[in-house]
Amino acid sequence: MKIKNIEINWLGHAAFMLNIKGKVVYIDPFKLIGKTDELPKADYVLITHSHYDHCSIEDLMKIVDDNTIIVMTADCQSKIMKLNKRVDMKIVQPGVSYKFNEFEVEALPAYNIGKTFHERIQAWVGYLIKTDDITVYHAGDTDMVPEQQKLKPYASKLIMLVPVGGTYTMDWKEAANLVKDIKPFLAIPMHYGTLVGSEEDANNFVKECTSAGLNAVVLNKGE
Repeated sequence: MKIKNIEINWLGHAAFMLNIKGKVVYIDPFKLIGKTDELPKADYVLITHSHYDHCSIEDLMKIVDDNTIIVMTADCQSKIMKLNKRVDMKIVQPGVSYKFNEFEVEALPAYNIGKTFHERIQAWVGYLIKTDDITVYHAGDTDMVPEQQKLKPYASKLIMLVPVGGTYTMDWKEAANLVKDIKPFLAIPMHYGTLVGSEEDANNFVKECTSAGLNAVVLNKGE
């Protein structure tokens, strides 16, 4: 799916590949399909936290190259140092941002409320990826949290990538409530169909959003 200056490809689970002004950006690559030489090399990788389904060394080895910039939380560092490439590591925590030539990325808090899978003290993140025309929010593994109110000023040009699988994150109803509160330009479900959640969850999320007059769509893998 291409929207203005960003092409968005869902790779399954919470993994996405973006093309921003000709640069390839992976987010939480996991269970990537294809041989190493079939996957575009990453100019940038954004990792939300160290859990194996978000920070996967096996998958990173398929896509990183010398000088790939990896933006990540501090707990990912020991894993990333196992890579056999000279990558450029950028450490984030909530509130930290980096400006690159093609976009700016800001880390927002991602955590559970009433569950212990992703505790706030861990300082794990989602990412707000800002360009001139479109802003993308990858929520990471999170529930609906107060800090997401910061998204509202971007709503008219905001694409939200939100987990809908439940158990470790929001379920589809909670995710739809978040989208109805923020009212983004577009919402896309993720974090389903691999470990938790189903296509039915994703479809229910989209139906709930569209019934409220909001733009939402399920992406097939690779689109």
